[in-house]
Amino acid sequence: MPLKIGELAKRSGCQVVTIRYYEKEGLLPPPERTDANYRLYNDSDVERLHFIRRCRLHGMNLAEIRELLAFKDHPTVSCAWINELVEKHIADVERQIASLQHLKTHLETLRHACSGDRQQDCGILDSLDHGSPCACCEDEHCALSEYQKSTDAEKKARVSR
Repeated sequence: MPLKIGELAKRSGCQVVTIRYYEKEGLLPPPERTDANYRLYNDSDVERLHFIRRCRLHGMNLAEIRELLAFKDHPTVSCAWINELVEKHIADVERQIASLQHLKTHLETLRHACSGDRQQDCGILDSLDHGSPCACCEDEHCALSEYQKSTDAEKKARVSR
């Protein structure tokens, strides 16, 4: 039974605007249309959206999802590259974990700089204002510093597209 976009959204857990965006990006095939120009979808579209959502939950970007969908639709070569893709994401997660652990250490140091019972001269504010930076961060070997650089570069790349 054909589904209109609202029903597809309910069944897939995606917002209508997201479904339209995925169509525009080529992740969903162009839907059939009614005489009144309503989009019509089917169960394969529901499954495709579930696949896309699971990929997004695993940190994959749209270009990677597009490649996975193309391979899924037409598996003509070895899938070894998918292992490499997942390994890359594992390495990214490990970098993020290291960055977050480093950030946690910084925050714990800040937390211990103030007892919280003074009305002025807060140790946390003083540390943020005048404290010495982390030697690791200053040498730029810090996972947090590297993560911030990569995040800034990704933001700039998105803006320039």
